Amino acid sequence: MTKKLLVFAAVLLLGSLTLNAQQQKGGFTGPGLKAISVKEAKGLKDDTPVLLQGKILRSLGNEKYLFSDNSETITIEIDDKLWGDLSVSENDKVEISGEVDKERFSKVEIEVNGIRKL
Repeated sequence: MTKKLLVFAAVLLLGSLTLNAQQQKGGFTGPGLKAISVKEAKGLKDDTPVLLQGKILRSLGNEKYLFSDNSETITIEIDDKLWGDLSVSENDKVEISGEVDKERFSKVEIEVNGIRKL
């Protein structure tokens, strides 16, 4: 009888943990970043979070791409893992989130944390 009770208790515990894990989806849903222009992003400090909308014009190799939003162009870096199943051409409008990455000699890039097709 005790063995059955232990098995029953274990099943109940696992079931409640699974249900709890399923209920804990999502995160902060308040106001987020507002999309800004590439021109504005270039004037921000290193590591500042940004949200940009525009087009990826071409690959520059080594996970770097040329991005434009009609105000200016900027180099963005997108880790291969971020692409997932997403396919984008130079005609597709995308939204990228990331951080300003300023190099020593005033070279500014965006290190992309997320990308989605609009």
